[in-house]
Formats: sequence, C-alpha cells, structure tokens
Amino acid sequence: MKKWRKRLWMTAISALAMLVLLVGSGVVYEQVNARKDLKSYTPSGKLYNVNGHNMHLYSGGQGDVTVVLASGWGTANPYADFSPLYDKLAPHVKFAVYDRFGYGYSDTTDTKRDIDTIASEIHGVLEASGQKPPYLLVAHSLGSLETIRFAQKYPDEVAGMVMLDSGSPEYYYADKSETASGGFLTQLLAKTGVLRLIFQSDSFIESSRAARNGLKFVPDELKQIDLAASLIKLNTANMEDELRQMHTNAKTVLDDKKPFTFPLTILTADYLGVADDVWNKYEEEFTSWSTQSKQMVIKDTDHYIHQYRPDLIADEILALAKRQALRKS
Repeated sequence: MKKWRKRLWMTAISALAMLVLLVGSGVVYEQVNARKDLKSYTPSGKLYNVNGHNMHLYSGGQGDVTVVLASGWGTANPYADFSPLYDKLAPHVKFAVYDRFGYGYSDTTDTKRDIDTIASEIHGVLEASGQKPPYLLVAHSLGSLETIRFAQKYPDEVAGMVMLDSGSPEYYYADKSETASGGFLTQLLAKTGVLRLIFQSDSFIESSRAARNGLKFVPDELKQIDLAASLIKLNTANMEDELRQMHTNAKTVLDDKKPFTFPLTILTADYLGVADDVWNKYEEEFTSWSTQSKQMVIKDTDHYIHQYRPDLIADEILALAKRQALRKS
C-alpha cells in the first residue's frame, strides 16, 4: 500500500512539473512574440494627448465635409476594419477614424467607460487633431451610443448620422443578455501562448473573419495589422468595461432623448437572409431619433455590413455629405 501511494505521489509530482514547464514555456513564448508584435505595431495615424493618455486618430481624404467613423465593440483595429469604406470616401470627403481607449493604437486607460466620458474623449481627439465640424458621424454596432451622446452634448458639431447595423439606445437598454465576455479565461489563454498558437491556423483565421466577409476588401497588409491587433488588443480592460456599462450608458442616452433635426440613415444587415424579428423591430423604430430619418435593409450582408457593401454604404454617406455641402454653399 505504501509503495502504491509513493508511486501515485511521484506520478502527481511529475505531472505537475510537466504542467508548470509547459505553462512556463508558453508564457515565455508569448512574451517573446508579443514584444516582436509591439515593435512592428506602429500607429497608422497620429497619437494625441487626451486626458493624459495617447489616443489615436487616422485621417485622410479631401473636401469640405468630414466623416467621423466610430467602430463597434471589440473591433481591435478600426483603421484596418474601416479601410474598405474610407477608401471609397477619400476622393470625395475628408474622413477621420478614431480609436477609443483600449482599441487600435490608443492607450488603455483606468478611467471608467461611461458614455459621457467616451463622448468627451472623442471630442477631445477631434479637436486636438484639427478636425473641422460639423461632422457626419458614422457608427457601427455599439458605436451608436457614443455618436448619439456626442450629438446630444455637442449639437452644433453634427450635421448628420449614418448607422451601420447599429443597435438603438432602446435596444441596448432592453438587452438583458449576459454582458461578461469571458475575459479571464481569454486572457489566461493569451498569456500562456495558447491563443497565439491557435492563431497560426489558417482555418481558425478564416473562421474568425467569417462574419466580416473574410476581409475580402481589406488589403493584405492591413489584414496582418488586423491579425496582430486581435492579439495585442484582446479583450482589454476598456472593452470589458464598455460591456459592463452598456445598459447604464444606454439609459443615459435615452434619458436625454429629443429627436434630432439633422438627417439620420439607418442601414441594417439582413444577416444573409436569417431574419431576427426583435432586432428588425428595434431597427425600424430607430428612425424615431430624427425628424429626417430613413432605414434601409442591405441584402446579402452580415453584422460588419461595411465589409460586404462598402460601395453602397459610401453612396449613402456621400448623399448626406452632398446635402451638407449644399447647405454650406
């Protein structure tokens, strides 16, 4: 009996030692490669000091109208994600893509992700970068809350708004689904190198891009940036807090609801023909946020609607830009 116990104890010690060795090797592997990633992961635009932290904004294009692009939740690198859209816009209007804190090339901050703080930070980076209002705000997904709040706080700086399969404040306020995103487990897998190994698989990369049309219209160079960002900006603390604050932030926006007088275009994905009656109902009612609103369902698209029909979406944005230009003249 004593020999059996001794063998069992030695087996357990050996297994634990092997596990520690594997985890330790994974941590070293991740740290070495993470440092390599960070060396090559350089800002595509410029960094601006906003409340003591670096906030990134990438701008380009030409003309008298500026389109400001707001990414959805969890989009690791908005610069890469929005490239099919701003490439279409650039010959006609100016554009600015900002990275919220915790995204893209921006710092991660300790400041709580309440909607008033986020809107103020966006205002700060637009001012610091020399953008000229009034803007056309274009928001994807959860980015709708910050753009609407921006318009509520700075009404003279917004000339129009386009929503890219964005939920309404009413939708996010009513959404009672679990908002935790498994951050601890994800971070554990990331820090031990497991996720990096998984990301070496072409099939995994392909499946992770499926909802974004395989990044079909994104240049290869930007696909690599997007891939690196997926690891570098994986479930940052700011992303996690945005989810925790979603319900409260939606209520803040709703409590200040007054229909805007500027044009509002709601572009809704048809989810490749798979109907969601609840989502569609909220999208139809989203038009109540402006006295000049319309909704369009874009066929053969998924949630990252701008990755499927950047041409059609650009046309809708440019139609509003033309109206703004005419009012200026």
